[in-house]
Amino acid sequence: MAIAKVPGVRIAGIASAVPATRVPVTAAAEIFGADIIQKISQNTGIEYRHLTSPGLCTSDLCFVAAKRLLEELRWEPASVEALIFVTQTPDFPHIPATSCTLQMRLGLSRSCAAFDVTLGCSGHVYGLWLAMSLISGSGLSRVLVLAGDVASVLSSPSDRAVSLLFGDAGSATAVEKDVTASPCVFSMGTDGSGWKNLIIPSGMQYARYPRDATTCIRRQAEDNNQRSAEDLFMDGAEVFAFTIREVPPLVNQVLNAAGWKLEEVDDFVFHQANKFMLTHLAKTMKVPLNKVPLSLKEYGNTSSASIPLTITTQLREEISSQSLRLLLVGFGVGYSWGACAVHCGPLVAPPVILVDKSEAWRC
Repeated sequence: MAIAKVPGVRIAGIASAVPATRVPVTAAAEIFGADIIQKISQNTGIEYRHLTSPGLCTSDLCFVAAKRLLEELRWEPASVEALIFVTQTPDFPHIPATSCTLQMRLGLSRSCAAFDVTLGCSGHVYGLWLAMSLISGSGLSRVLVLAGDVASVLSSPSDRAVSLLFGDAGSATAVEKDVTASPCVFSMGTDGSGWKNLIIPSGMQYARYPRDATTCIRRQAEDNNQRSAEDLFMDGAEVFAFTIREVPPLVNQVLNAAGWKLEEVDDFVFHQANKFMLTHLAKTMKVPLNKVPLSLKEYGNTSSASIPLTITTQLREEISSQSLRLLLVGFGVGYSWGACAVHCGPLVAPPVILVDKSEAWRC
């Protein structure tokens, strides 16, 4: 696993936004039956999700979060020197990069560097690493990391393995130079052999499996779920095995690199995969469950936004007034994983923002 220590950079603020539409998982009882819904909810810890509507994109959620954050930080838009947009659900399937449109919408300088990063579950940690490295190594002063997904639209509504897992959210994290800040320690890794266990196989004409007249047709799969080649597929057993295999060593490595003891960490903010998995991880690593904040009940698995969303909904009061030792841990699709040991706070953290369809970009 790659280790990186980044000095002289701090997180100045975090904001999150979700669609205003709030849907209980029990709404799918007509499809799967009340008993199956109850079992899924018990295992995942998910009771509600905030779901997007046609025309309300990831960029809209991130834009609202970023605008609020800039206002509360009192940062002039021109002072932001780079924008990193982390998502697997961009505005446009091919070109242009969504980060370019966000630069324009936020009124950032034309000298601002902007680029997209196509990562999911580990994406926020990777975005932080990139932003902090740019500041530490390139002389920049302020960078925005916008991370989010509208992952609910990617799965077949008849696929009980995934259709009730994913909620939609966007986030904005403001990172700035601070010579007094303690070093942030990162550890990242990749195992591409797991590429096929969490995947949308088709959907683009230029793709490995090009889109054709049949790829959108939903059929009965071997696991008795209905999905097409253009829907999300997850092999839950394989993803679970990967997580249990890789995450505990990842946590130990970043703790050792930071010189922290496990009991010195205030909170372990994991990617919000599902409650059963996170509870199992905590018990395996002997982490007290009261140090593992969860946002799953209200928001579900929100992909690249799950870590910042959990911070702003579960730790907002504490982190707004004091410094916390946080371990941020992202893992999943790819397989890709990353962890960060960071002294975080006091910082600006507005309440989660509800976004109506009327706030979608009219381009």
